[in-house]
Amino acid sequence: MLILTRKAEQGIVIDGKVIVRLLSIDGERVKIGIDAPRSVSVLREELLVEVAGENQAARVQSGTQGGRLHDGLTRALKGLDRP
Repeated sequence: MLILTRKAEQGIVIDGKVIVRLLSIDGERVKIGIDAPRSVSVLREELLVEVAGENQAARVQSGTQGGRLHDGLTRALKGLDRP
């Protein structure tokens, strides 16, 4: 893991395509902005973990249909990751 220190309004560039910028700091909350091509999926980690848990529960409950649920959720989430 790379650990960087940034001040407000400073950013980092990932693979020459994705820019992550620290927008503001308010106490323990940090607001970041991510500028990435539409082809790059950007998700909050906690959302991804939650969906993975729900997918696992669906697989256990319904057998092979869980795979279809996962595929559908993945497609839906890709539509939500960028405005």
